[in-house]
Amino acid sequence: MQARDHLFTDLRAATMTGEGAYGMIEDAAIAVQDGRIAWVGPKAELPTDYAALPHTALGGRLVTPALIDCHTHVVHGGHRAVEFEMRLNGASYEEVARAGGGIISTVKATREASVDDLIAQALPRLDALLAEGICTIEVKSGYGLDRDTELNMLRAARALPDHRPVRVVTSFLGAHAVPVEYQGRPDAYIAEVCIPTLRAAYEEGLVDAVDAFCEGIAFLPDQLVPLFDVAKELGLPIKVHSEQLSNLGGTKLAASYGALSADHIEYLDEEGVEAMAAAGTVGVILPGAFYTLRETQAPPIDLLRKHNVPMALATDCNPGSAPVTSLLLTMNMGCTLFRMTPEEALQGVTTHAARALGLSDCGRIAPNLRADLAVWDISHPAELAYRVGFNPLHTRIFGGEI
Repeated sequence: MQARDHLFTDLRAATMTGEGAYGMIEDAAIAVQDGRIAWVGPKAELPTDYAALPHTALGGRLVTPALIDCHTHVVHGGHRAVEFEMRLNGASYEEVARAGGGIISTVKATREASVDDLIAQALPRLDALLAEGICTIEVKSGYGLDRDTELNMLRAARALPDHRPVRVVTSFLGAHAVPVEYQGRPDAYIAEVCIPTLRAAYEEGLVDAVDAFCEGIAFLPDQLVPLFDVAKELGLPIKVHSEQLSNLGGTKLAASYGALSADHIEYLDEEGVEAMAAAGTVGVILPGAFYTLRETQAPPIDLLRKHNVPMALATDCNPGSAPVTSLLLTMNMGCTLFRMTPEEALQGVTTHAARALGLSDCGRIAPNLRADLAVWDISHPAELAYRVGFNPLHTRIFGGEI
């Protein structure tokens, strides 16, 4: 018998398997062997094979799959609190930029940080997320915009599981912005910096997916084609920040590559949603950025429902547009700002978040999946999205270990 063998009883399981509301099983039991779920179902039907496992009764608490934050920028240098204060005191975007604010300030701070510095700065943000029941987190590069710093960001992300019990999925976001030294030459930046850095990251085993920011202030769809072609050549899946501020066709481009996800998508039209549906692309909804930027264009939730496009939710934790380290708050925002249902919100941070990362071994409570679980002091799953500033997590179980 291994250390990660366990039997959990006296619980209510929201399995998120699609069988009834929340996939709920009352008076359930969950058997874990070698860090994976061996059996889940009503306790009265527990096979005798699992009765001898080390046993923990959970006092009637609710158990869900562990949460998944499928879009973050938790690895970066510095912060942008000063420019936040400047803006609230009336400074214009141009004045903030002249004072060294904006993404330039984060790039500068990130380039000046060592890998150890980046890890040290990321850990408090990661700890806040883990404390809310997260076991899997996606981490992007994108604040280096040069070879060495982009690689260091990915190295820092890969090292986080050495410091905390967490699973990290990395995305190369070299096409996040055009750095100052390439201002006005985005195609040259993609060819001379972004693509060679992607190849280096791939060779070092640092990258799980390739992301890009397709927007007028970043890169146009045609400028991203060479990058996406290289990703396809390397066998790396595509993700995209798209249709956040305008509708330029970035989502349709990514869908043509079979993208795992299109994120933000506030300005996406029905044609773009249809492209996502055809490609099996997940829509990642990011209400934290919508809130922080005081946007007014909400993502097309009804169109996504109409075309059965899965909706994930994520914090978008970043120093500029979403300094958010609470996935529970993000769930509430998804419901309150965008009228997602609490069940959609919980799907969005479990089942659909896993799909947005290309993961099939987590996000549900079902046999053969990882025993990544969250135990909550609540009576109904809707409470996770209902309360604001309240964390009812009782226990986080990672790979079967409490």
